[in-house]
Amino acid sequence: MRLMSAGSAKVTPSPVHHPVFARFYARISVGAETRFGMAGVRERLLAGLSGRVIEVGAGNGLNFAHYPAAVAEVVAIEPEPLLRQLALEAALRAQVPVDVVPGAAEALPVKSEAFDAVVLSLVLCSVRDVARALGEVRRVLRPGGEVRFFEHGRGGGRVMTLTQQALDRTVWPALFGGCHVAREPVAALREAGFELGPYQKLLLPKTGLRTPTSFATLGVAWRPGEPEAR
Repeated sequence: MRLMSAGSAKVTPSPVHHPVFARFYARISVGAETRFGMAGVRERLLAGLSGRVIEVGAGNGLNFAHYPAAVAEVVAIEPEPLLRQLALEAALRAQVPVDVVPGAAEALPVKSEAFDAVVLSLVLCSVRDVARALGEVRRVLRPGGEVRFFEHGRGGGRVMTLTQQALDRTVWPALFGGCHVAREPVAALREAGFELGPYQKLLLPKTGLRTPTSFATLGVAWRPGEPEAR
């Protein structure tokens, strides 16, 4: 286990507790696995991973079933109590070892440079401080380690972008567990010092009505530096 020791310096954030949204998310996310093709997106997100992985913002654990056998361990961070309980149940069904841990993205309770990969899956929209969260991602990732990301954000043209920005300033975060729809995850990763690899823009769902959360990006980035000999 690569958790911080009790004597390590860390910042304790305000507790995250969104019971109404958590129940809503847990219900719609399961249906989206087949209806919106999310299961296939998760397969692509995690394909080829190996070694030690930390998943930041694991939600109800829907990624766990898609980790390849080469993954030696997953430490899954989830701050919301109801979603964390569902993630614990999903971890019991996973084919790879998964340890579900309470914590926030801005203060990950793990040691530095302890992981081969970090998974960010629909989490940067809801963290309080994106720059600080990505600083933590960089801290816990070994030099040369990779970030797999699947995030929704700004997109859809001028009218949709203006709508997203207005929603972020008003009702959306309050209604949807702190979610923001106008953030730019690729730009945030670049600004945090990661090297961007290939990434692809996705529409969810592929056809039909476009919503403020329809514009997503699936890709990979790396922490600069040569990987250590293992």
